[in-house]
Amino acid sequence: MNTKLIAKNPTAYHNYTIEEKIETGIVLTGTEIKSIRQGKVNLKDSYANIKKGELFIYGMHISPYEHGNIFNKDPLRDRKLLLHKREINKLIGLIKQKGYSLVPISLYFKGSFVKLEIGIGKGKKLYDKRQDLAKKDAQRQIAIHLKNKY
Repeated sequence: MNTKLIAKNPTAYHNYTIEEKIETGIVLTGTEIKSIRQGKVNLKDSYANIKKGELFIYGMHISPYEHGNIFNKDPLRDRKLLLHKREINKLIGLIKQKGYSLVPISLYFKGSFVKLEIGIGKGKKLYDKRQDLAKKDAQRQIAIHLKNKY
């Protein structure tokens, strides 16, 4: 199917080591879909959690639709994510391990449906973040030298 990226979480890979990714559906209203089609969504401070056997995303900001009326919803409301029961049970088992959490990675269209990719991540320590930045910087320097050499 044709996929089109809508938004990415800029801090997901910086703050977490992502070990597994899962594609989920998301329950939205009509005005939210129209706003998402305009690209007015932010995943920066969002996180996912399981409540009463159902998966929800918290803190995902979808701006109110400009031409909407009384049907506009709260931009920061909790939204239900769609997964099979056995997948949710698997996630419950993984989250109970120390340090794991559910991190939204990206939001995209798959065909005409909006999908959210969540990752099972383990929080990084400050020294891990510094090591990753040092690796990126070293790779960048190598690429610059190779480019200038030829």
